[in-house]
Amino acid sequence: MSNKPRILAVDDNAISLKAIDQALQSGYEVIPVNSGDRAIRYLMSEKPDLVLLDVQMADKDGIETLRELRTMKNGEDLPVIMLTSQNDKDTVLQSSKLGIDDYVLKPFDSNKLLARVDQTLKNAGK
Repeated sequence: MSNKPRILAVDDNAISLKAIDQALQSGYEVIPVNSGDRAIRYLMSEKPDLVLLDVQMADKDGIETLRELRTMKNGEDLPVIMLTSQNDKDTVLQSSKLGIDDYVLKPFDSNKLLARVDQTLKNAGK
């Protein structure tokens, strides 16, 4: 097991998960999960340093997953970056009310994603 900060990447698109892993692998341990339900199950026993959460997913969308995450002991103060192709104001507003730390649009630039993750963790004191 590495001493790198752990990033829980939640996206139902395998290509997006691979891109996240490639963008962050040099400085972070990326834990990829392909559904909101799997993310919640992971969070029941583990606390990563940050969650990258897609909005549009088949089983449980990112807003619903975030809402549930915020009620969990491990998730109340967990830094979250929404990572999505959706750029509507309602999604941004809903996410903000649930305490996200940042919002990154897909397709993302790997260096910019890395910089946003670095900054979010720095702001969280991690």
